[in-house]
Amino acid sequence: MARFSISGGDDGEGSSNHQSRKRQRLPSIDEDEETAGSSGEEEEEDDCLIESSSDDSYREMLLEEATRIDPVISQISSNKDSSLSVSLLDPDVLDCPICCEPLKVPIFQCDNGHLACSVCCTKVRNICPSCTLPVGYIRCRAMEKVIETSRVSCPNAKYGCKEKLLYGNRFSHEKLCVFGPCSCPVLDCNYIGYYKDLNSHVRAKHKDEVIPFVWDVSVTIRLDKTTILQEEKEGEVMVVQVFRGLHVVYVVVSCIAPSAREVGNFSYYLVTVPLAVDGSLVQRSMMKNIQKLRNEQPEDGFMVIPSYMLSGSSRILLGRGRAYGHA
Repeated sequence: MARFSISGGDDGEGSSNHQSRKRQRLPSIDEDEETAGSSGEEEEEDDCLIESSSDDSYREMLLEEATRIDPVISQISSNKDSSLSVSLLDPDVLDCPICCEPLKVPIFQCDNGHLACSVCCTKVRNICPSCTLPVGYIRCRAMEKVIETSRVSCPNAKYGCKEKLLYGNRFSHEKLCVFGPCSCPVLDCNYIGYYKDLNSHVRAKHKDEVIPFVWDVSVTIRLDKTTILQEEKEGEVMVVQVFRGLHVVYVVVSCIAPSAREVGNFSYYLVTVPLAVDGSLVQRSMMKNIQKLRNEQPEDGFMVIPSYMLSGSSRILLGRGRAYGHA
């Protein structure tokens, strides 16, 4: 269920006339009996006060009962600046029925009320696919208001993100969210979490399965298998993956972290020196941030090393920022 907040100026209690529900006074049968009439007014005012107090008590009782049944359904406050939490049984109602993407302003409707986003109106040539009536000329202001005032939690809220987003912006935020879940690169480990928590997990649970390193200091690695490295101080986890081809190997160096600005950029400098051949093979490049290892041969961002060069030694230097230095 999608949960969003709607800010409103209504206090949730209705108008003051409806609150008091004062009864109209009936005309006196005997107008000469002023004392009796006056006494009747006092009794009636007392009845109004009692009834108004009863209404408030009844409303409080209803709120307590609603909270007891499902505290998530609604939280209503008399404060005009408060928000109302609403649960949608079908979150698809906030998506364009044509492209199934989140609705964004402007939103259009045909004469039968079928909705369409502005992009789809152009794609369908302004003909409603549901009823063939014209669409793209009449704005659906009600749905636009719902979309503009709705807020949803980030999909990564369970990993620590506290952002409240416009419904239509949640996917673009998720791609760059620093709390995007990262999977442990160690074989047969199912841990998933915030990348800093993952760094702590690797240090605590897989200390003997990783190679420690220091920024801008080269370490020796083997290129006949995948190698996991962890920075000694800050704990960033880097992975050197090796994929075997025909007489060559493909090497990919990645950082296990989301592609968020807060994480930063990392580079590597890899040198392979064969035993039986003079010279060396050098690769200097920026590495990609990935949230999960994939056991598929890469399409780009890899280094190709002939198999005969694997007999020697290989060293890698990892650094922050742009690629530089030498191993």
